[in-house]
Amino acid sequence: MIAKRFIAVVFTSVAMLALVFSAHAQNRPSAAAIETAREILALKGGIDMFATLIPSVIEQNKGILVQQNPMLQKDANEVAEQLRTSYASRNAEVIREVATLYASHFTEEELKQLLVFYKSPLGKKVVTEEPKAAEQSMGFAQTWAVKFSDEVLTKLRDELKKKGHQL
Repeated sequence: MIAKRFIAVVFTSVAMLALVFSAHAQNRPSAAAIETAREILALKGGIDMFATLIPSVIEQNKGILVQQNPMLQKDANEVAEQLRTSYASRNAEVIREVATLYASHFTEEELKQLLVFYKSPLGKKVVTEEPKAAEQSMGFAQTWAVKFSDEVLTKLRDELKKKGHQL
């Protein structure tokens, strides 16, 4: 079971890297476009989103090894801490690749316009308020779906009873 999970983690990681490098081969944006995209990501809080990627991968793999042999816990914790320190600089690599992917969806001029927007008062408000609005929207949609589900279930039962089914 553990080996299957480890293989799944490795396979997923390789697949993600293949997608990243495939995208690069198809549409490589300019260095200026990539830097502008990185600035946009920073303003939108996107860079922070990837800050946990490296520590998470380390913890996940440490967990696999410790699950196989709990006696490794202490030493694995120490090694994981060393890895977090030594791999911290790799975060810049992730950000560069994400910015490149982001930049591949826009022209350099569009990215410049987006940067101006996200630096504006309205752009700053969008960054802070949009996640709140999205969260509230999802909460509403979940509550609405539960009520709607009850309505649909009642209607289904009524119609099936009309057709002679005992429910």
